Amino acid sequence: MSVRTITLILALLCISVSLRAADEPLIGAWKLNVAKSKYSPGPTPKGATITYEAIPGGVKATVRNVDPQGKENTNHLPYVFDGKEYPSPESQTGAMFVNKRIDANTTERFTMKAGKLLVTMRRVVSKDGKTLTVTQKGTNENGRAVDNVQVYDKQ
Repeated sequence: MSVRTITLILALLCISVSLRAADEPLIGAWKLNVAKSKYSPGPTPKGATITYEAIPGGVKATVRNVDPQGKENTNHLPYVFDGKEYPSPESQTGAMFVNKRIDANTTERFTMKAGKLLVTMRRVVSKDGKTLTVTQKGTNENGRAVDNVQVYDKQ
């Protein structure tokens, strides 16, 4: 391939990702509103931020958490909304992710292990684009019931 052809392909790829980012309400930085969030089982973290950026077919999340003791950790999680199984980068036991887009403001992630549904995570961006609500229900990889509602404010 010529340099000109490669340059054109890269330019078109950048344009398509940029256009997708303009249509993706998750894109940007979100800060956990601890007072409006509920964690069952606890404990509730001291804080968290999520930054979403566009990738082909979905988004990449950079999640920074501060646990109740003040310890910080960061995870990088890709979400491709194609309904296919992908390995969970944060799993210690071989769980898989399935991500789907429900509508323009709603996505779901299903955590699966050995073909069994463990946890459903639903992300909904408010119509005004200022609030992200993440609900998680099910049983985690350790067998503990999970029923969380996380509310994030757009930064």
